[in-house]
Amino acid sequence: MSDTLAHADPIDGKAFAAGLVERVSAAVVRLKAKHDLVPGLAVVIVGEDPASQVYVRNKGERTLAAGMRSDTHRLPETTTQAELLDLIAELNADDGIHGILVQLPLPAAIDAAAVLDAIAPDKDVDGFHVVNAGRLAVGQPGLVPCTPLGSVMLLKDVLGDLSGLNAVIVGRSNIVGKPMAQLLLAENCTVTVAHSRSRDLPALCRQADILVAAVGRPEMIRGDWIKPGATVIDVGINRVPSADSVKAAEGRTRLVGDVAYAEAAAVAGAITPVPGGVGPMTIACLLANTYTAACRAKGLEPESLAA
Repeated sequence: MSDTLAHADPIDGKAFAAGLVERVSAAVVRLKAKHDLVPGLAVVIVGEDPASQVYVRNKGERTLAAGMRSDTHRLPETTTQAELLDLIAELNADDGIHGILVQLPLPAAIDAAAVLDAIAPDKDVDGFHVVNAGRLAVGQPGLVPCTPLGSVMLLKDVLGDLSGLNAVIVGRSNIVGKPMAQLLLAENCTVTVAHSRSRDLPALCRQADILVAAVGRPEMIRGDWIKPGATVIDVGINRVPSADSVKAAEGRTRLVGDVAYAEAAAVAGAITPVPGGVGPMTIACLLANTYTAACRAKGLEPESLAA
């Protein structure tokens, strides 16, 4: 059975992300030399969520390694919404900070939407602000959410020109599904956005030259949902019990995507693994967005970061 599986080419997001970070770092060196400008990223975390602490530490280390300024603001769980908004206002006014990221989730007492809306759109390196969503929708320059931006970079690296391809996105979130649709429309794809109310989801998926899974349900997309030779982008990151029964009994877990990988790899032409596919692109694109925001803040045209 193993001989029939995994004939799809795995898409190495880790290697592509490393190359993107190298290009960003080189662009930052030139930005410093020519314009005495150091891109600055401020990350704000409220509370002690362990996963968030790891993410924030990684972001800080990667930002510094890319030659940028990195400020981390660690606030206690008891922080009020007003206090958090006051900090964002200070960061909005700080000319040395070009990107602001508020780590989610926030404590239940804080309105996350109000906090994200308070970030200046030109410093919104997560690309979540309604102004950036609008810019993306109408084709104006803005800051694009990191995960879909990275996913499209991977697609173009694998496929080249995406014009005319049928793209199906499973998931309609503001963070991935909707911006992914806008980005693929801009690449001249024919785009279908499917979701929990879509009729005959497997049949829709089988029409896709490009299938993007961003629904948040472990291994929901099965191998027989995939068109032979399709390119599959699995955005899902789900923690499930270990496949080893002894390890599972010990409470150990493993990461899987929204796609049943082994089944899909037997059919697809190329596929992102989980982990190691889309995930590494997120921080790399965050650095790219921070560089872009710094350039635009000074009226400069960002260098192309294409491979």
